[in-house]
Amino acid sequence: MLQEQTTNMTTEPSGSMANEFLTFRLGEEEYGIEILKVQEIRGYDSITQIANAPEFIKGVVNLRGIIVPIIDLRIKFRLGDASYDQFTVVIILNVAGRVMGIVVDGVSDVISLEADQMHPTPGFGSVIDTEYIMGLGTVDERMLILIDIEKLIGSSDMGLIDQSIN
Repeated sequence: MLQEQTTNMTTEPSGSMANEFLTFRLGEEEYGIEILKVQEIRGYDSITQIANAPEFIKGVVNLRGIIVPIIDLRIKFRLGDASYDQFTVVIILNVAGRVMGIVVDGVSDVISLEADQMHPTPGFGSVIDTEYIMGLGTVDERMLILIDIEKLIGSSDMGLIDQSIN
């Protein structure tokens, strides 16, 4: 049974407890997702395309008997053309009881962020959609965009998780 975690950085950071994030690159920016949601990291391999799927859903792969949808975050976040090379990886996630993969430009490392290294998402009004950003993390000179992967994957425009259970 998947234990549900709630992280809401806009109200208050989670005390002095460190949060661990897997960091990855999309274009020039560095992002982070909660390490507890990550099941494994795989090289980008052949993907079976599904007809009439949204552009950001690349298709599906068979992962040890489980059919896993693959989402390209570069396309979802409108970060330009997606090119695939030897550094492109698929992060396999377990979110809300579903296994799915996200395509990223490369995985950096796992980092722990203390509460004072995590900052709320700045307000951009309606100009920039920050609904899926849980906050910003700072490590030395690095700025990480922390993605709320459950909100992203569970959003109605993704259509990957049954909305009636949320």
